[in-house]
Amino acid sequence: MTPMPDTRRRLGVCYYPEHWPEERWALDAAQMVEAGLSWVRIGEFSWSRLEPVEGDLRWDWLDRAVKTLGDAGLQIIMGTPSATPPRWVLDKYPDMLALDAYDQPRKFGSRRHYCFSHDGFRDEAVRIARQMAERYGRNPAVQAWQIDNEYGCHDTTRSYSDAACAGFRNWLSEKYGQIDALNAAWGNVFWSMEYRTYDEVDLPNQTVTEANPAHWLDFHRFSSDQVVAFNRAQAGAIRAVTDAPLIHNYMGRTVEFDHFAVGADLDVASWDSYPLGFLEDRSDEGAVWTKRFMRQGDPDFQAFHHDLYRSVGRGRWWVMEQQPGPVNWAPYNPSPLAGMARLWAWEAFAHGAEAVCYFRWRQAPFAQEQMHAGLLRSDAAPAPALAEATQVARELAELPDVALPRPRVALIFDYESAWAWSVQPQGRDFDYFRLVFEVYRALRRSGQMVDILPPCVSDLSDYAVVFAPGLMHWPDGLRAQITDHKGLCVVGPRSGSKTDTFSIPDAMPPDLPAAQVLVERVESLRADAPVALEGGGAFHIWREEISGSATVLERSQDGQAAVTESGNIRYLAGWPDPVAMLRLVKTALLDADLPVIDMPEGVRFADAGSTRFVFNYDAVPVDLGEIQGLKATQILSPGDVAWVAI
Repeated sequence: MTPMPDTRRRLGVCYYPEHWPEERWALDAAQMVEAGLSWVRIGEFSWSRLEPVEGDLRWDWLDRAVKTLGDAGLQIIMGTPSATPPRWVLDKYPDMLALDAYDQPRKFGSRRHYCFSHDGFRDEAVRIARQMAERYGRNPAVQAWQIDNEYGCHDTTRSYSDAACAGFRNWLSEKYGQIDALNAAWGNVFWSMEYRTYDEVDLPNQTVTEANPAHWLDFHRFSSDQVVAFNRAQAGAIRAVTDAPLIHNYMGRTVEFDHFAVGADLDVASWDSYPLGFLEDRSDEGAVWTKRFMRQGDPDFQAFHHDLYRSVGRGRWWVMEQQPGPVNWAPYNPSPLAGMARLWAWEAFAHGAEAVCYFRWRQAPFAQEQMHAGLLRSDAAPAPALAEATQVARELAELPDVALPRPRVALIFDYESAWAWSVQPQGRDFDYFRLVFEVYRALRRSGQMVDILPPCVSDLSDYAVVFAPGLMHWPDGLRAQITDHKGLCVVGPRSGSKTDTFSIPDAMPPDLPAAQVLVERVESLRADAPVALEGGGAFHIWREEISGSATVLERSQDGQAAVTESGNIRYLAGWPDPVAMLRLVKTALLDADLPVIDMPEGVRFADAGSTRFVFNYDAVPVDLGEIQGLKATQILSPGDVAWVAI
């Protein structure tokens, strides 16, 4: 039985009792409660203390930690420890290590040192998860479970080990049956790549030049399925003995496995939000942008993932780790602007989060993360974010809970397309996540709330506009939904340009008859050679030459059709630069009779019920009264949040 969601918005923190003297635990718990924190996550890296030697299970310290935290009034998220198997597990299974694409082992000495395909390690992970659940599954203090930690972090989704190779061969055999079917699907007649048996199929790394793209795509599918199976095995073991919700904490801009598929076996999606680290580590915007927002984070990156994981969790989602201060892992690690630890939490709640948990309670004075800030310094004195978290807790108590309205705009996001275009980008700068994110940014700059949906979405009827950029192929049902949708659908570039076996479709891209467009030729563009559009801005990175009977709405300045329309389908024959993207998105919204609010680059808002939350990501004050249609009048300081009635 799936538990009902707790609609109260609450704060939490990540805590590691095994890192601190036991006499400190009660004081820490009391300080957490005093600060207004409700949730505390423990356990996810504790395997060596729980089981220092195989079979020698030592629950006593964790029993006392659970009692101490629970007696203080905290609700516990118990993490399974499979992300950090102790050395004895590796000694038992020396072949459990993943191998990288150059066939080098990912060795013991940090974390995530396992291959998802290794059956022996999977059994060990399920065993320790089951034993933890049998001990704490009915404990009233343990109110949620996190399975593992940050799947895919540190490039650990794909392994090239012997276990992965054997698993891949079995996966292919189950998918294709006779080997001739695989040869036909992959087009192995090309370059004499045909196989006689599945035992001849190797992993696609270390080939002389590029491997067959269909081979790569199936390997990505297999690798994703291994993450799903690993998660499902632990989820099944835990669910047998508890009704508490099951959660995993995903990451930002991590596309190596299908998060929707993993989420199908869980109750809540969560993610680890590190706005400053991600800005330095995962932004496409360049040095000027990064410097401008270096202490605040990208104005759209967090919101994109809030909306994505709301969908992955089927409406239920959390922030499991919220950055409180400088992190330790980005190229540069600045301190947040005053107020940002508060702003980031409120932005999450405004997008529907049930909980925001700061990482971590106290800065560690040792090991790899000793430079990562916490709510307390390493000497247990308060760090700046503690006061901001306490302020959020007070404000949560004062502001009534509000329901998130259904957005009128949908954006399709497809992990398989990310894999496909990483295999065959046809241009160094083509990146699927970047394309989808730039559409999202334009929607946010236009004052829209957005649902980010999987390609297997069952119903689009509630949306006035649907955007489907860069979709590799049309999954079952989606082509019909796009064709029959009563609202506007903006498709392309590169949508429907392949079949599910990575071939050009016989009907030619975009493989969407209702669009009345045929893509005759494509080109990838140099960064210094954009193609200007008549209406302003340009196509960059990617452009298509198209023909067909669709009405041409706009051309490039060299006369080629750039935007067409047939019925409800609008087709983009290229990748718009930021100027063109914002203009074309606004035009689509207005044509769909949706109100547009022109938001400054550093200001965003989110509507929740009758409350509008406004966030100033900029480092300068903003006069909200100058933003037409926003319905707010105050001066908003840098890093500040305002909420107004709408």
